[in-house]
Amino acid sequence: MLELHQIHKTYATPQGPLKVLEDVSFRLASGQSMALMGESGSGKSTLLHLAAGLDLPDQGNITLAGNNIASLSEPSRAKLRRENLGLVFQQFHLVPSLTVIDNLRLQARLAGRVNADWTAHLLERLGLTSLEKRYPEQLSGGQQQRLAIGRALAPRPPLLLADEPTGNLDETTAGEVLELLLSLVRETQCALLVVTHSQQVAAPLDHCVHLRHGQLINSAHV
Repeated sequence: MLELHQIHKTYATPQGPLKVLEDVSFRLASGQSMALMGESGSGKSTLLHLAAGLDLPDQGNITLAGNNIASLSEPSRAKLRRENLGLVFQQFHLVPSLTVIDNLRLQARLAGRVNADWTAHLLERLGLTSLEKRYPEQLSGGQQQRLAIGRALAPRPPLLLADEPTGNLDETTAGEVLELLLSLVRETQCALLVVTHSQQVAAPLDHCVHLRHGQLINSAHV
């Protein structure tokens, strides 16, 4: 589903070139889950953005669902994301002017995959059935993140990328949201890549890779 091969990424800064990723390679098969761990500044979020085709590597190849991301135009990368990716971030990125139900349907509409039965099922699983006409500002933080997860999974993408999905939540709510996320991932059978610094988040996943100063230092079953 996702393969990164010898990825290098450097950014220009006033102090000179900043090497963010160096010779990073790993594979994530369909239906597998993986945690990407590392300290702040280790390159985790950069790697996730590259995997999503939101940025391009300086060197190396990224293959998503059989497509070499670097060979695609920006419109083609956007189409690839719509059809193959769900994205969940630490910040919820809900549309404030849309209701719960319209936020939930948004990604599926963009992908052309709205399914009324699946939407109703998601609302129930997210615990938001009675709140579908509310707006994001009327929800708690945990409810907003559950909605963001549901929106990402509404098109039933083959790959879900999540960047610190419980980072803005208290410990109890984070545990509940993580349990829901993993349950829905199992139900949809999508692959999952999670950027996290939390061992609690990493522990239930199939594999764990660690970044240190932009380099992959080990890969293991958690």
